[in-house]
Amino acid sequence: MTNIIEGYIGKRVDGKKSRVPAKLDFIQSATGLFLGLFMWGHMFFVATILISESALNWVAGAFEGSLFLSEKQPVLVSIIVFIVFCIFVVHACLGMRKFPINFRQYQIYKTHADTMKHPDTTLWFLQAKTGFIMFFLGSAHLIIVMTNPEITAQISGGRMYSHFMWPLYLILLFAVEIHGGVGLYRLCVKWGWFEGKNAKITRARLTKLKWALTVFFLALGLLTLGAYIKTGYKYANLNNGVQAAYQINNDVKAVI
Repeated sequence: MTNIIEGYIGKRVDGKKSRVPAKLDFIQSATGLFLGLFMWGHMFFVATILISESALNWVAGAFEGSLFLSEKQPVLVSIIVFIVFCIFVVHACLGMRKFPINFRQYQIYKTHADTMKHPDTTLWFLQAKTGFIMFFLGSAHLIIVMTNPEITAQISGGRMYSHFMWPLYLILLFAVEIHGGVGLYRLCVKWGWFEGKNAKITRARLTKLKWALTVFFLALGLLTLGAYIKTGYKYANLNNGVQAAYQINNDVKAVI
């Protein structure tokens, strides 16, 4: 009966509101913080291809247990990605609680945003849009890696070039970096991190830092994506050359 009453009026019998929304907000913030920091670490990991293919292969091997196992185990990557995927789904589901669910709610929000012209309100809507994109493209990326855990420069480059996956990752790159940058900024504002004595000055500084980090990681991501496409192109040409030579050799043998 208590749950029924609370469900109708939004308050418990004793007149107090439920703490569940606050707990869900905390979980959403915690999972968002984890995913944001993971995103930055992941970017530095995949960017090792800018150093060399060997550097990327070494780091990938480390995730597969090469540092403490006699033989690499790609299944370790699958386990890590599965954990990240679960956190990703939890965060997405909690984030959807605040999405406008019908045209009327969207209309109210848009009118509020256009009238107030508050930068943080605009950023929230940008975060909602990029989050919607990430739910589909991010899930696809995580499932691909989870089911194909072996990572090398040749395999990843082939996925970008020969399998024509680079458009997906280009869109995902912008969605992730914008969403993650805005999300971490809003976490700092929401929980009062680095607030200092003057909240307005701190917020202005955080805004500049947010965009600086977003531009940095976008630039790094674009360079990295280009390197993978170039690597895939190189190995595709090598494979074509080997296949052509093999065919010529067989043709010569047939003539002889």
